[in-house]
Amino acid sequence: MMHPLFTIGHSDHDHQHFIDLLKAHSIQAVADVRSSPFSRRLPQFNQTSLRDSLRQSGIKYVFLGRELGARRSEPECYVDGQAQYDRIANLPVFKDGLQRLIEGASLMRVALLCAEKEPLECHRCILVCRHLKTMVPDIRHILGDGSLENHEQTEERLLREFGLVSTDLFHSKAEMLDAAYDRQGKRIAYKEETVLQP
Repeated sequence: MMHPLFTIGHSDHDHQHFIDLLKAHSIQAVADVRSSPFSRRLPQFNQTSLRDSLRQSGIKYVFLGRELGARRSEPECYVDGQAQYDRIANLPVFKDGLQRLIEGASLMRVALLCAEKEPLECHRCILVCRHLKTMVPDIRHILGDGSLENHEQTEERLLREFGLVSTDLFHSKAEMLDAAYDRQGKRIAYKEETVLQP
């Protein structure tokens, strides 16, 4: 039996509020999909601190940033310095990461962790969940106030973001969703900083 798969952004929550959000939804394991699991501004979400606090709360921690992170080390994932989500999704290591999540969700209630509070502003939704949704039928986003939004509701918001609220004569809803994912991916994907030469 497949458990629901959850996502959460740590945002600027304090440590206890973050743990309370996870416990409110009976999360048993956190899969960290940040490419770099560190925060100068929010040290409670540095990998070591987070892993320890989760363990003390009875929640397992696994780092999947190498597999599912959005800031890639592979040069083939970039065009003009910007990460391309379609190229990341085709990496064998990315597909391995998805498979690990699927296996994890068959055993326990897992939450994907990244930094952004808003799912539509984060690769956990626009990249990872886009490719998980056909394999994990029940994806739920934990919002900052503790409420849940299922992935279908999030996709409806994504369509509205680009004024794509209904099907038309020439495009199916699936085609419009693909277009909306692509457009949002380009909007939020990591861009390498350009170093100006003197």
